[in-house]
This record gives sequence, structure tokens and C-alpha cells, in this order.
Amino acid sequence: MSDTTTVGPDTAGIGRTRTPTPFRRLLAVETRKLFDTRSGKIMTAVMVVLTVGAIAGRGLYAGPRLEVLIGTAGLSLGTLLPVLGILTVTGEWSHRTALTTFTLEPRRGRVLAAKCLPPLIAAVAASAFAILVAVPVTAAVSAVRHVPADWDLTPVALLGWTAANVLVVAMGLALGMLLLNAPAAIVICLSAPALWSAVARIGSVGETLAGWLDLNTTAGPLMEGHMTGGDVARLAASVSFWIVVPLATGTARVIRKEIG
Repeated sequence: MSDTTTVGPDTAGIGRTRTPTPFRRLLAVETRKLFDTRSGKIMTAVMVVLTVGAIAGRGLYAGPRLEVLIGTAGLSLGTLLPVLGILTVTGEWSHRTALTTFTLEPRRGRVLAAKCLPPLIAAVAASAFAILVAVPVTAAVSAVRHVPADWDLTPVALLGWTAANVLVVAMGLALGMLLLNAPAAIVICLSAPALWSAVARIGSVGETLAGWLDLNTTAGPLMEGHMTGGDVARLAASVSFWIVVPLATGTARVIRKEIG
């Protein structure tokens, strides 16, 4: 009888636990996705050009007033930053790469967290960039027009303005996660201020609703650096309405969503 042993398929690797993907690697990948895509590059370039152009143009028109110039930069940032956030969380579904992404990292919650952090960090970086542009423009306009510069802007107001930009991006992320449809989320996000303005003109009830649920209105005292107890309550209500609830619902939807 032969002593030869029949060797079956190698099953040594079956049951072996795959090494989890480090969160820092997920974060690096999602950050690269944010700026490596064509839309990301275009959005970043447009944001830089509009921020510099808006600050310089407003400086020549309104004079060397730092607070006004920084507030002008907020118009472009408040429009483009949430769109960047929306495209970040909807890109996997519009490009049909979600299956690959969630196969490589089945823990979808970690992927979503890695997707949300880069746009929020980008909002802080964009706010800092606008401030760094506004300061020398204020000084330059003061020198050219031979008028004293108005530097009356407190650090608390700067922090509040930056926090408001972060909240707007978080709103974009929440809507994008909830709808998983970039055009619909962008339309809702950009049209919300006009819609709430119309609601406020309906009557006292509409004005009350807008005063509590319009994020642009409730974030006003935050940007000014003067928050009362009532202001905090109204901001919390609008953040819950536009960010907390949609983000939680959207996260649950993505985690449970079947990918075909």
C-alpha cells in the first residue's frame, strides 16, 4: 500500500481574521478623493479665486473694514463648501464605487466618518485662508485710500464665523447622506435661505419657524460673537433639524442599504 497522502486544497487561510484597515488610512484615502477628482479640483480653484476676488473687490468698494471683508468671503464659502460636502458623501453612489469601497472596508460607519472629516477640516482651512487674505487686503486698501483701517473684530467673532462655516458644511453632509442624490441635496441646501425668507413673510407663525429653524438666521449671533441663552436654544434647534436628524437618518440608511 502506498504511503502517499492526498493533499486537498489549502485551507490554512480560511477563518483567518483580516487585519482591519487603520482609520488614518481611510481618512487619507477620503481626503485624497476630496481633492483628486475633477469636481474637487474645480471647486477648490473656484473657491480660492472667488474668495480672493470678493475680498479685494469689496475692499475697494467698502473701504478697509476687516469685518466686512471677511463677511464677504463668507458668501462664496457658504455656497461652495456645502456643495463640496455633498459631493463627498454622494460620490460613491453617483460613480457606482460603493460596492468596492464597502467591500474593502465592510464597517460602513468608519468609512462615513472618514468621508465627513475632510470637508469639515476644509471648512476650517478655507475660513483661515479667507482671514489671511482679508488682513493684508484691509491694510493695502487703507494705504491706497489713505484712510484708517477698521480692525474692530474680536477673536470670538472669528471663531464663531469659522464655526458657522463648519455648520454649513455639516448641513451639506447631512443632506447628502440622507438623500444620496447630489443634485437634490444641492438644490435644497442652496435654496433653503430663500425658502425660509419666504416663510418668515407669511406671518407670525412663519417668522417664528424661520427664527428657530433657519440655520443662516440662528447662526447670526454666533458669527457676531454674542450668544444669549435664547440664541443657543434657537441654534440648537436648527442644528438638530438640518444636521443631527438628517445625518443620523442618512447614516442608518447607508449602513443598511443594499448595494447591487
